[in-house]
Amino acid sequence: MHAPNRLAREKSPYLLQHAHNPVDWYPWGEEAFARARAEDKPIFLSIGYSTCHWCHVMERESFEDARIAELLNAHYVCIKVDREERPDVDRVYMTAMQAMRMGGGWPLNVFLTPERAPFWGGTYFPPTSRRGMPGMDDILARIHGAWLEQREQIEAGGAQVLDLVRSLAAPGEGEESRDELIAQCAAALARSYDAAEGGFGGAPKFPSTVNLHFLLRWWAADPATREQARAMAMHQLEAMRAGGIHDQLGGGFHRYSTDREWLVPHFEKMLYDQALILDAYVDGWLVTRDARWAEVARGIVTYVKRDLTSERGAFFCGEDADSEGEEGRFYVWTPAQLAGALPPDEAHTVAEHWGVTERGNFEHGTSILNLVREPSSEAAATLARAREALLAVRSKRVRPHLDDKVLTAWNGMMIAALSRGARALGEPSWAEAAVRAAEFVWEELREPKSGALLRRWREGEAKGAGQLDDYAHFARGCVELFATTHDARWLERAVAITDAMLERLWDDEHGACFESPAADSEGAGGTPIRMKDGFDGAETAGNSIAAHVLLRLARLTNREDLQVKADRTLDYHATRLAGSAWAMPQLVAAMIESAQPAGHVVVKGEPSPERESLLAVYDSQFRPFQDLIVVEDATRAALAALAPFAASLPAREGRPTAYVCVHHRCRLPVQTPEELAAELDSQGENR
Repeated sequence: MHAPNRLAREKSPYLLQHAHNPVDWYPWGEEAFARARAEDKPIFLSIGYSTCHWCHVMERESFEDARIAELLNAHYVCIKVDREERPDVDRVYMTAMQAMRMGGGWPLNVFLTPERAPFWGGTYFPPTSRRGMPGMDDILARIHGAWLEQREQIEAGGAQVLDLVRSLAAPGEGEESRDELIAQCAAALARSYDAAEGGFGGAPKFPSTVNLHFLLRWWAADPATREQARAMAMHQLEAMRAGGIHDQLGGGFHRYSTDREWLVPHFEKMLYDQALILDAYVDGWLVTRDARWAEVARGIVTYVKRDLTSERGAFFCGEDADSEGEEGRFYVWTPAQLAGALPPDEAHTVAEHWGVTERGNFEHGTSILNLVREPSSEAAATLARAREALLAVRSKRVRPHLDDKVLTAWNGMMIAALSRGARALGEPSWAEAAVRAAEFVWEELREPKSGALLRRWREGEAKGAGQLDDYAHFARGCVELFATTHDARWLERAVAITDAMLERLWDDEHGACFESPAADSEGAGGTPIRMKDGFDGAETAGNSIAAHVLLRLARLTNREDLQVKADRTLDYHATRLAGSAWAMPQLVAAMIESAQPAGHVVVKGEPSPERESLLAVYDSQFRPFQDLIVVEDATRAALAALAPFAASLPAREGRPTAYVCVHHRCRLPVQTPEELAAELDSQGENR
């Protein structure tokens, strides 16, 4: 093992994985930039994350190779970045690489001028050239030669790339209306829908939960004419449920499927995927009451609570794809392994239903468990028993690496999903888990005096200026906790976080929020450009969630300033999405939401079985454009300040009373579940 480099002082699991490379790594920051300027050397920037399979491959092949390290150390200033800690850095240079048509993905390796302008790069490179792919040794030598001989051209090209990336934060020139963009998005998803296998496009196939989010809200706005949208979403939920992307034993989902059929996954398991997919299955349950969706949702939560939850209740980032040097080794099975763990009849049932064969469907004759036959009630009971036995055996295998840092944004996603699931599926322990995580973020990842959020916590250290997705997702988590617990402090906190977001990130000139603050408050080095993400990918764009939060809080609190900012956010993106509405389905779904009448159901009364019956009627329905507010003596004062229209409603004495409010004009109060169901149904949004 080599002597530790500067990364040994960091907390990031990814940076620590490179702390003993012979490469003279720096973390992103002014120390590295100053050296590059002083020595007039280009910067070699390498970005990845700790559960990234190809990042591990490149580290073993190149960054631990003394010969390649010598070239890097002699001619470059080398910087390592954890993309999960610094998504702002990753976003700038990923966008730059894509603008230069040099691909995108991780590890992302980019060559920069000392002024941090990108001029060449790519993703994974082998140590030496092979099969037409350039090797690191050749690349490093050629870039060094070009730097010495073509310096002016390189610097001019890098500046042009930065100018191009910078232009992406300016408004576009599109003129389509919101209605046109909504229709465009629906049509694009219909064209790319895979009618045979479910989902969208070919291989690789990602969960793309933003597509499902859009489709179900598009359907909900006019269910009589849009049944195909609902059917496409349900088809993908079923395909994912049955596929190898779904961990049939331990619950939860792997990152994506390498094939069209959802069978062979890239095996890493990320917290944000669990949260977004849980949200999608909760939607599916509310829309259809299909018990399969509830079962999958419960499996996700079981996995997260068991394997991704800290002692204090915060959620860890994810688990690696690799163990013992092989991707997927932890998850796959052979018939002999089943026979060694189960009685013969159970082993046969497992193999028959989960597709374990002598030939296998993965590497080395192993099989990825996937549901090849829907079980009878008897077989389902057998599979449930076998699952426990196989999990016990699997738990003794070498586990994949756990990335145990806590990110504010990803915790906000899981808090929101758990909160929604708790009320939809009647799981109070999920709400308790969400509260614990939210309290952790509030106490450990928020500056009490300024109200600013921090990005990451690990081993007692909170670090990094909060990004837009941190503010937006945590604010949404607080709103969902309010909707689930009816505790006004979560609405107060949602408002406080949203105000802090706008103070630091709002672009008053053009509308919408920047993805990162103007400067890193901790001096860890900002980026040369402030971006506005224009793509809902594996992680939802920050402005897509911010738009939803602004709309929802504007309607809950009757704050006109929040409504104005929500509209300006949607208008800004409308100018950029002309002809490409499919790029931001979650943002376009916020356009659908903005077009619906502002509506609420207000239930007034103290806790009682009768009140719970009223709440259950509401919570059992898919009502994406409406909120429930509960007013009781303990929360009346707080709600009077936050949502005065709700706290001021007259209530009948005695039994709890529900009011259905549209634009704060309240219909006649109802007092029985049957009356409430009928009143909701009369609005045309009862599912």
